[in-house]
Amino acid sequence: FKNTHIIITGAIRGIGLALAEALATEGAHLYLVSRSFEPHTVEHLTTHGAASVHLHPCDLGDYTQLDQLVHTLLATNIRYDILINNAGLLTGGLLEEQNPDEIDAMLRVNLGALIRLTRKMLPHFLSHQNGKIVNNASVSGRMYMPCASTYAASKAGVLAFTESLKQELRGTGVSTLLMMTPGVKTQMYDEIAQLYGSHLDVSFVNSIAAPTWSAQVLKAIKDNRDTLYPQGGSRLGVWIGQHWPSLLERSLKKKFKR
Repeated sequence: FKNTHIIITGAIRGIGLALAEALATEGAHLYLVSRSFEPHTVEHLTTHGAASVHLHPCDLGDYTQLDQLVHTLLATNIRYDILINNAGLLTGGLLEEQNPDEIDAMLRVNLGALIRLTRKMLPHFLSHQNGKIVNNASVSGRMYMPCASTYAASKAGVLAFTESLKQELRGTGVSTLLMMTPGVKTQMYDEIAQLYGSHLDVSFVNSIAAPTWSAQVLKAIKDNRDTLYPQGGSRLGVWIGQHWPSLLERSLKKKFKR
């Protein structure tokens, strides 16, 4: 990744920040997108070894801001190598109890903005016949649980979009990587118990550290893989959700109450 130019959305915390830190140690040029930034972000990542750090404040749920972001990114002669669509919001709980405005905001960021940003940046990658588009789909894209209806819908959409795009890009030099992200110990992960816990026993949900997952993501990019699955129980859960959903449903039934 030395001297590569990499765009990361949702880069101020959690997985996005862990990816930025890992890529900084490898000497990458970082273009970080987030609604806000900590004052020491540039210094922090430069100290880690980043070749350069560029901050792009943007609310991806506001498509006017997103379009301006793309205009700014493409207004230079920089040749971008990787786009990591990591930004996301979490919703949860019984559907009728979820705030409809929060559902709309989540869908705009998790799926709508991801598709829109990818579409707008894709001609740039195609013109160079090189590039990687990395999309954060989550195990929720395959493991459908009660209290996760809206969030799972967004991640299933990311999964379908990425799998279809992969086929469109065959032979172009541009490729995709689908991140089937497991529970990762972040601020968002800590919100699961609050959003789901009233109706779903989430004690079975476990997590790994953000740097652990980011290291796996970077290796998958280096290996030019198209899908990154989690390890251990999360990988088994994805497999069951995909191939034996009735078994997953029966196991979750015991943990759910209205």
